[in-house]
Amino acid sequence: MVASLDNVRGLTLAMSSSAFIGSSFVIKKVGLKKAGDNGVRAASGGFSYLYEPLWWLGMITMILGEVANFAAYAFAPAVLVTPLGALSIIFSAVLAHFVLKENLHMFGVVGCILCVVGSIGIVLHAPKERKIDSMKEIWHLATQPGFIVYSCVAVACVLFLIFRVVERSGHRLMLVYIAICSLMGSLTVISVKAVAIALKLSFSGSNQFIYIQTWFFIVVVTICCLVQLNYLNKALDSFNTAVVSPVYYVMFTILTIVANMIMYKDWASQTATQIATQLCGFVTIVAGTFLLHKTRDMGNPPPPDQVCLEEAREGAPRSMDSSS
Repeated sequence: MVASLDNVRGLTLAMSSSAFIGSSFVIKKVGLKKAGDNGVRAASGGFSYLYEPLWWLGMITMILGEVANFAAYAFAPAVLVTPLGALSIIFSAVLAHFVLKENLHMFGVVGCILCVVGSIGIVLHAPKERKIDSMKEIWHLATQPGFIVYSCVAVACVLFLIFRVVERSGHRLMLVYIAICSLMGSLTVISVKAVAIALKLSFSGSNQFIYIQTWFFIVVVTICCLVQLNYLNKALDSFNTAVVSPVYYVMFTILTIVANMIMYKDWASQTATQIATQLCGFVTIVAGTFLLHKTRDMGNPPPPDQVCLEEAREGAPRSMDSSS
């Protein structure tokens, strides 16, 4: 399949975004370590990292990555852009291996290879970006019965989870928080893509900010992002990051692809073989992502706090025996 120029631009921006975001984690961690050596660590409630230039460099790098990711949606379909977010894990793992001296286990290498192979499969068979000339076209797509039903179901599920389930089961069931984040995330991507296209058309000379629909999508992006970040923080604070990250990636990507299929009909012009190849590529990325997260601490020494805790547990029975 011959890639369109817009797809190439979107692919370049998406890969640049992954490189920036992946490297930002390593740069910020180096900054946090340096700040911790000279003051109170962030984990202990300190803010000395705010005076560390490397930490700010990491923040700037992350912002550049998010801007590139935002711009990618203006040129390429979400079916291509969203799954490639997993590449940031590869950049982070490889840089951490060389810069932070964190060992990349053999299974981690296999996970990286799986992510790359899956990404290649998606890139080679990605659909072409739908040509859109005004915000009115996007609004027409957004007000089709299929997408209205999806949006209403998504919002209803989120409200039900927030007001009926979170208080009773949120601290026990990780999927409650992840479902809220993923459902809102799919609507975020839809709205981000609309705003990105509006910006692209405005820069080309056709101002789209004269339409109320553009501002509606901006409001939706703001609300969805705030809800998404709030419950993602709750999930990360309550459960193991090594489990939260891959599960969130899988659910968020699936719902985003479904939402874009319904609204933009990205797969309407593709054959069954091309769609099946993209699905296989996505499953391969998912497998690689889980493998990377589950094996990321293999071969690395445990943190000092964990060593002290284990020594305390081992020493407790001995002291009791000696006292008796």
